[in-house]
Amino acid sequence: MLKSIFDFILSLALILIFSPILFIFSFIIWCQDWQSPFYLAPRVGKDGKIFKMIKFRSMVVNADKTGVDSTSSNDVRITPFGQFMRKYKIDEIPNFFNIILGQMSFVGPRPNVKRETNLYTSEEKLLLSVRPGITDFSSIVFSDEGDILEGSNDPDLDYNKLIRPWKSRLGIFYVNNQSLWMDIKLIFLTILAIISKKYSLKLINNILRGKAVEQRLIIIAMRNSPLTPYPPPGSDQIVVSRDL
Repeated sequence: MLKSIFDFILSLALILIFSPILFIFSFIIWCQDWQSPFYLAPRVGKDGKIFKMIKFRSMVVNADKTGVDSTSSNDVRITPFGQFMRKYKIDEIPNFFNIILGQMSFVGPRPNVKRETNLYTSEEKLLLSVRPGITDFSSIVFSDEGDILEGSNDPDLDYNKLIRPWKSRLGIFYVNNQSLWMDIKLIFLTILAIISKKYSLKLINNILRGKAVEQRLIIIAMRNSPLTPYPPPGSDQIVVSRDL
């Protein structure tokens, strides 16, 4: 209950503070192609319920019709202005409205598309027991997700091989250790990462080391080692296909 009250009050305050930005960016996006500045992205929320995540549109119209869910930094569907918004996470500001509607929280596992949640192991399904969030540990650790997938011939498959195994583990760690104080720390670390991702990762490392976390996750979260294919939590098999 306290988390919900915190989310509602903070999101309402931020909508008022960022209202000039919401108007200006909406106008700029609309002027690109005279189409809606917003993209309503179908995502899987708490308890597996589908909701429409509100974002500034950073891609061309009907980009989702290609069937590709993971986005690399060199994805031709991203508009020039969309690249700028994605770099600074400005495209996610409209998520505040999803918080007002009770569909999201400030902190929680990032919402995923149904094609991805269908692949979840029984262990990963714990991620759907809480409301998805704008930020969490993985949002900071893998803020360069687009760069990781750049040049990939199959970004969706590479996402499942390289990023999902650790993104899910970090999400599960959050679910098992969530608290209002943890949320406040993660909001601070998200803002800090814009200034110094390296220092933010160091503080995340301190949090992980203070809990019963496998050593490999701690190493990966520092992002000093190259990512290699690894099984998702709850499985001993590396994903080789998105087909069920």
